Amino acid sequence: MRIMGLDYGDKRIGVAMSDLFGWTAQGVEVIERKKEGDYLDRIRELVREHEVESIVVGLPKNMNGTIGPRGEICMAFAEELRQTLSMPVHLWDERLTTVAAQRTLLEADVSRRKRKLVVDKMAAAILLQNYLDSRQNERL
Repeated sequence: MRIMGLDYGDKRIGVAMSDLFGWTAQGVEVIERKKEGDYLDRIRELVREHEVESIVVGLPKNMNGTIGPRGEICMAFAEELRQTLSMPVHLWDERLTTVAAQRTLLEADVSRRKRKLVVDKMAAAILLQNYLDSRQNERL
């Protein structure tokens, strides 16, 4: 069973998926949010298609560790997923994941247009990988 990582944004949701062992995360796609709730059908399809057992949603905290308005929106999204999909949904500190994704793409000399298309799924992969690594460290 896999774990799905979601980087929730106003316009797009980055999606990443773990491998079957829960060791590595790979970016899967970016879901465009065109109207309220349209993203839930696609997330449901991905959960079924990839046999997802749980979801990790990025929680954007302020640098001092507090949760601001953006974090509260992500918490509400996580709760919506819990109720809609009836599965475990975990919140994970995502501070600087988008910055790390953008920096990696800049270093790889990816054009601005192409960066915009992949940065969200890359941020989702980074946050999911951080979550997977923390679980692995707990087992050691």
